[in-house]
Amino acid sequence: MTIFPRAVAMTASLAAMTLVLAGCSASAPSTGGTDEKVELRMLVNITPNLTQTWWDELIAPFEEANPNIDVAIQAPVTENVKTTVPQLLASGDVPDVIQSIYPTAELAPELLDLSAYDFVKSAPLSEQYTIDGKYYTAGVGQQLQTIVFYNKAAFAEAGITEVPTTFEEFESDLGKLKDAGWTPIQTGADWFTNLTPQYLGVPTVLSENPDWYADMNSGELTWSETFGDTIDAYADWVAKGYIPADAAGTKYPDAEAQFLSGKSAMYPMGSWFAASEFKATDAPEIGVFAAPAVKGTEDAKVGSNLASPYLVMKSTKHEDAAMKLVEFLTTDEDAVLTQLKVDSNFREGYEYETNELGAELQAILAATEQENFVPTGDGYGELTAPAGYQAEFNTQAQAILIGGSADDAKKAMDEWWASNR
Repeated sequence: MTIFPRAVAMTASLAAMTLVLAGCSASAPSTGGTDEKVELRMLVNITPNLTQTWWDELIAPFEEANPNIDVAIQAPVTENVKTTVPQLLASGDVPDVIQSIYPTAELAPELLDLSAYDFVKSAPLSEQYTIDGKYYTAGVGQQLQTIVFYNKAAFAEAGITEVPTTFEEFESDLGKLKDAGWTPIQTGADWFTNLTPQYLGVPTVLSENPDWYADMNSGELTWSETFGDTIDAYADWVAKGYIPADAAGTKYPDAEAQFLSGKSAMYPMGSWFAASEFKATDAPEIGVFAAPAVKGTEDAKVGSNLASPYLVMKSTKHEDAAMKLVEFLTTDEDAVLTQLKVDSNFREGYEYETNELGAELQAILAATEQENFVPTGDGYGELTAPAGYQAEFNTQAQAILIGGSADDAKKAMDEWWASNR
């Protein structure tokens, strides 16, 4: 999914985790020295927080340590990196390094195989992103996704003393919040509409069906028999007024603002929201919990994506220099911390100062075994849905907001999978 970074400054210290910083490879192949002056082009997302200046400052220590390597930051020529890459490939004007997108089976032939580099294998979620056993990306950290932010005052007013861990408890809490005068769930009609049913379905669906992506692609499973109960519940929440009546016309920034202003009780959203919470001056006290599962959250799957992945294009004429840059960006402590903090992402072994909400996110990450992290939406590595799955999920979630039925949504999703697998 598209990432929406938020700037963040931090105030209170996290406990250090146990993993050591990744080391560099002693077995990396060589394609020639980097003594001669070379220019690397790196395509990155430019945002209000990840500005050209921010990127220049991030790579300045690398260029100082490697005076023969000049890194030219390249902005997308379309909306973002993901939509720019196909155009650059078609034109033959390909950068050396690409930031922010994940390797796919379709893109893999254009990518450099990084399997010989030890630091790549030590990067977060590295094995989960392999394709045919090959490593194509190294990332900076992890981004939690199947989580729910909540207004602590709303829970207190509704008499909720413990965050829900089961789906039954969650639905009970929705009723308590509504009875206490709160709008239980914040959502809207932008790219993120699907996150409410998706984030509240994935922990159960992928725990009960660990091979869900493969089984969906083979036709062994259908969407309605796996996500059907969740979409039924979502439609019921809309009907009962658990979701704002104006959600169908609410854009992402406005939905976030409504939650931050205390107008709703819960907000299913990725961990990047914590950066917005930190910047808000009058936000209520906000907490976070792992999205519940039917059988409870203990050992349930948790959605998590790689934060700030880096790919090296096979067409590069400067493999050594490109790999030096990627190694710096994904293992240098200062560089990693700078990138983690700007998006409120996390990585074991790298501590930085954060507020109480950030500490709660870190606790979810620390409590989850690596094998229990799973993809969401279109997936990653070999666990992928056909292109456009999340967009279709979003379309059907929006249809329910304006009065569509759960049965129609399930039928549409089943038909979409049948025609796209």
